[in-house]
Amino acid sequence: MIHLTTLFLLMAADGVTHVPAKEVAAAQLVRPPAPIVTAEHYLVMSVKRTEPGQSEIHAKETDVFYVIDGAATLITGGTIVDGKTTAPDQIRGSSIKGGQIRHIAKGDIITVPKGLPHWISAVEGSVTYVVVKVL
Repeated sequence: MIHLTTLFLLMAADGVTHVPAKEVAAAQLVRPPAPIVTAEHYLVMSVKRTEPGQSEIHAKETDVFYVIDGAATLITGGTIVDGKTTAPDQIRGSSIKGGQIRHIAKGDIITVPKGLPHWISAVEGSVTYVVVKVL
């Protein structure tokens, strides 16, 4: 049996961790020996999408997504198209050129490190997720 701690340590080359639902369900939940992310501040948001959002980069926030229901396409890395600063340390754009394409679905956990472009480029009906933004 794979420990969930081990799953989080298996990051892709771009720093994104994607744990598919079947691996989350099969994992034995254990407390890691040391925190994976340490932070003094965080924000928890619940989001339901029926269409793509804007591409984005957060200079100081790591996003941790848990997909509650539905499915979507997530692109990470690459270059933001038509990027504009919308708030301090926040850039939003119309899309991403290049990057890695991932199918995300109910039960998946995804960690996108700070500074990495990301974009939900397509939604299959609707997708509902919780995102923890860790500073």
